[in-house]
Amino acid sequence: MSTHTVFNQPFPLSNSNLFLSDTPLCDAVARYGAGWDRDLLASVGQQLGSSESLELGRLANAFPPELLRYDARGARLDDLRFHPAWHLLMQGLCANRVHNLPWQADARPGAFVARAARFMLHGQVESGTLCPITMTFGATPLLQASLPALFADWLPPLLSDRYDAHLQPAPQKRGLLIGMGMTEKQGGTDVLSNTTRAEPVDSRGNGEAYRLTGHKWFFSVPQSDAHLVLAQAPGGISCFFLPRLLPDGTRNAVRIERLKEKLGNRSNASSEVEFDGALGWLLGEEGEGVRQILKMGGYTRFDCALGSHSLMRRAFSVALYHAHQRLVMGKALVDQPLMRQLLCQQALQLEGQTALLMRLAHAWSQPENEQQRAWARLFTPAAKFAICQEGAPFVAQSMEIVGGVGYCEESELPRLYREAPVNSIWEGAGNVMCLDVLRVLRKHPALPEMLAAQFEEVKGLNRHVDRHWRQLQLRLRKPQEAQARELTGQLVRLATAGLLLTGLEPPLADAWCRHYLDARGPALIHQAVSERLLLRATGG
Repeated sequence: MSTHTVFNQPFPLSNSNLFLSDTPLCDAVARYGAGWDRDLLASVGQQLGSSESLELGRLANAFPPELLRYDARGARLDDLRFHPAWHLLMQGLCANRVHNLPWQADARPGAFVARAARFMLHGQVESGTLCPITMTFGATPLLQASLPALFADWLPPLLSDRYDAHLQPAPQKRGLLIGMGMTEKQGGTDVLSNTTRAEPVDSRGNGEAYRLTGHKWFFSVPQSDAHLVLAQAPGGISCFFLPRLLPDGTRNAVRIERLKEKLGNRSNASSEVEFDGALGWLLGEEGEGVRQILKMGGYTRFDCALGSHSLMRRAFSVALYHAHQRLVMGKALVDQPLMRQLLCQQALQLEGQTALLMRLAHAWSQPENEQQRAWARLFTPAAKFAICQEGAPFVAQSMEIVGGVGYCEESELPRLYREAPVNSIWEGAGNVMCLDVLRVLRKHPALPEMLAAQFEEVKGLNRHVDRHWRQLQLRLRKPQEAQARELTGQLVRLATAGLLLTGLEPPLADAWCRHYLDARGPALIHQAVSERLLLRATGG
């Protein structure tokens, strides 16, 4: 018996173009030299926004990987089984070269920006698959520069656009993935306290083989073809290339003890492993491990910020789509004054993040420019701190906009909410990022002068920016560790304000500055500005 008719229940967001519906991203891609990628980004955005792709993201997390420790005979396997949705998502990521676009020999100017945009689109559909992608992306330039000669034939499949999940010797595969293993139980962030030992098989030095004995508390993506790991060599903490299969085709002595039961990131396999005399090849010299792994860490930290932004962008899109359909007292939620203010505040937040992240991608794309390299080195940990910290409360606010429906598992929002904290923890938590900002400032004493020159370009355009810059200059003269979080946050806000004042419509840039820099607190977003913000947020 029918008791009622379902009405005033919004349809879920699907079959939208994730790129063309995001005007701030479209503008930034063109501004920073990747306009040549617009057609592909539009195609990728259409495909990823489809109901089929969104369902793949749901399935990959509903059916997480399984550890297959033994085969039917009782022989040790240490393999993993993934849902087919995982493999389809990975195929798309590799086909779009999210793992290696800037490292191609024929990479076009702006490739780093284009790659960042592709990453942000994929991140709105599924986050776990981004873990092997970002680690491979970060490891590839290091391996291009210092891969032992024995593994030179790994480079072509590492730079291919193919995904190959088969357990085969690397030279026989069409595509390769690289993982990372640093964290141990007793150390965490303090990798210098690692106890895993590395003993030379014969000679010592770059490219030589060592036997590794010890453990890793977090060993991400254990199905990867190789991992970069840290271990204590006779000369100190060192970085090793640890293949899953040895050159003779036999399995390396890496024992997977268990998969982690995580709050989110369910589709991705994170494991604990033991090294029982595993073979690894030294990258660089003994004692240079931290310096080597940090070359990879800058890229992966940047991707953490991109990933958090992607989650926030998707949560906002879901909430805004709901608000356009849901009626309250005969009026759409989006037209209710208080709700409109909340949605516009979220749109402003995403405008600023998009501008900062694409500017950061532009800086990363110019390693030959000392000033751009320093800018990237400073603002990568700063952006990771600021943006990743904002992820969980932002998604929770989107969930509140949608209401009880958004709290139920049929909605995307619970998965996004569980996913949100991971990027602020992985690759260094907030305090680590802020201390890194201080370290960069001390190591590059010319940075305050460079910042001063940049802020001179916007001097007088906004009184809130001028006041905050004067305050920041005082802090930069003698940075205090206890104030590192406040300094980092202020640095990010000012850099974002400067970018918006020079690249965004003046009323919108002014609204952002009043909201984030006015000492009196957030100001009311006027009707004309709110209409323009929400139009840009939907592709207008």
